[in-house]
Amino acid sequence: MSTTTQLPTPTAPTPVVHRLPVWRHGVAAALVASVVTTVLAALASAAGVSFADRTGAGIPTAGFAQLTLIFSLLGVAMAAVMARRARRPRSAFVRTALALTAMSFVPDLTFGFDAASAATLIALHTVAAAIVVPTLARRLEADAG
Repeated sequence: MSTTTQLPTPTAPTPVVHRLPVWRHGVAAALVASVVTTVLAALASAAGVSFADRTGAGIPTAGFAQLTLIFSLLGVAMAAVMARRARRPRSAFVRTALALTAMSFVPDLTFGFDAASAATLIALHTVAAAIVVPTLARRLEADAG
């Protein structure tokens, strides 16, 4: 009676879908974006940009920090949901974030800001997005082929 030992056959490793947590990096990016936009707004204000609309109401410097932080954290939440639910989280997030950033220019152009204020506000929205969106996108799973 002969006994044969059956050797295990090598199998291909099972691909593991690993989605990196986005919230920690996102919160840090949101804080950085808030500081950067506030500093840039303060510099622009010192250079003569009024940030006042047609009624004369201006945006206080602290408003830049608050609104940047709030909307950036909404972006973090959006990225976290997409990381769990989207089939292609990175591209879905980037497309959505870019569309929302473009939409954020609408009030700057329609609320009666002078040209310098509107241009500076659009630039500040772009700076915040340039800090937060790539940080979050790098943490999302790369799209498959």
